Amino acid sequence: MTVSPTPAPGAAGPRRVVRAAGSRPASSVRQGTLFLPCAAGTEPWLVEECQALLGPQARVEAGRGGVYVDGGLAEAMRLNLGSRLAQRVLWQVAEGGYANEHDLYDLARRVRWSDWITPQQTLRVDANAWRSPLQSLNFAALRIKDAVCDQMREACGERPSVDTYHPDLSLVLHVGPDHASLSVDLSGEALFKRGWREAKGEAPLKETLAAAMLAAIGWHGRPEDGGLLDPCCGAGTIAIEAAQIACGIAPGLQRRFAFERLLPFRDQLSAWREMKAAAQAAVHAPAVPVWAGDVSFRMTDFATRNAERAGVTHAIEFKTADALQRPAPAEHGTLLMNPPYGERIAPKGTGQGGTQGEKFEGAADAGEFYARLAAHWKKGYSGWTAWVLTPEAKLPSLMRLKESRRIPMWNGPIECRLFRFDMVAGSARKGADNPAP
Repeated sequence: MTVSPTPAPGAAGPRRVVRAAGSRPASSVRQGTLFLPCAAGTEPWLVEECQALLGPQARVEAGRGGVYVDGGLAEAMRLNLGSRLAQRVLWQVAEGGYANEHDLYDLARRVRWSDWITPQQTLRVDANAWRSPLQSLNFAALRIKDAVCDQMREACGERPSVDTYHPDLSLVLHVGPDHASLSVDLSGEALFKRGWREAKGEAPLKETLAAAMLAAIGWHGRPEDGGLLDPCCGAGTIAIEAAQIACGIAPGLQRRFAFERLLPFRDQLSAWREMKAAAQAAVHAPAVPVWAGDVSFRMTDFATRNAERAGVTHAIEFKTADALQRPAPAEHGTLLMNPPYGERIAPKGTGQGGTQGEKFEGAADAGEFYARLAAHWKKGYSGWTAWVLTPEAKLPSLMRLKESRRIPMWNGPIECRLFRFDMVAGSARKGADNPAP
């Protein structure tokens, strides 16, 4: 059992569900309320994604830290397979008011757990809270586990075991000030784990955040979107996510999901195989190019190997190059980057000078690096649109550019902003310090 005393940015808050789970017969696991948690601020894009995946008739509603979907088994499978923005797909099985842990026990007892697993399978309970009066989330999670085991022992004569690492049934308990909800995690591992990454490398951007960045800037890999360049690609997450979008590759094609081991989905496995086969058949050649690279040969090679496992090597042109010198690969396009610290942005041939985490390599400080980057863009990227994700709120002044848009985003617990700069024709002036108009 794992607990989180306060939800991270994007964690689900207390809310009345779309359909009261407690009023539905527990044995009828066909229709329900799905909750898809996501990073704070990305809810509107997740709503659009869910409607695109499920069709305009789908009942989708934004909540705090996620999206609620009225759906069934087919919708749950499709969302796991196709969602790039959601962190998980949860099936709400019980909800209601509570005053103490005994109320939570009673809440969990209302669910017929033998509809979900057999006594030979395993379970785990994760708990998180928002302004909850409970003194111990560990005890709250324990009471949920007790309720599941007691109910199944009475129904089946046996009880399931606990497996905190690879459970068959993973339950998520959320407790607010006076309301609790209990859900089955249908995803298992978080959805940002697409199945292609072997090692994380150096503080990688999560795939879900890369997808949120692409959704925020309106880049969908269509001919009208133009090409996309990440000149500081690191592990290649942004470029790989963009290439998969451009090729129509569903993000869940290369991984397994928890729902595949749960009883309600056993008679759906044929439909699941057909759904994956259809997704595989929908893969196509990219309509637009994706360019990426890094000043570090090691990171460019690492990103290339990641792209191979993701099946998009043919869709990305990798090039080891300094972001401060790399020429534009086309007359028009979109720059999208999350600038890193350290060796990866040092011009080739320079030393290691500076302190990791305190200085940008190849520049005296962050201000110098960003000023030089902006000067390079003014001279060589006229006609491009540049987007930069950074926790540095003063980025426009550091770059001596006027942003045309700023979008708040969370990179895990770090509050960031996604800045847009339009490098219009004629923006280069005498001297690198003049701002673009």
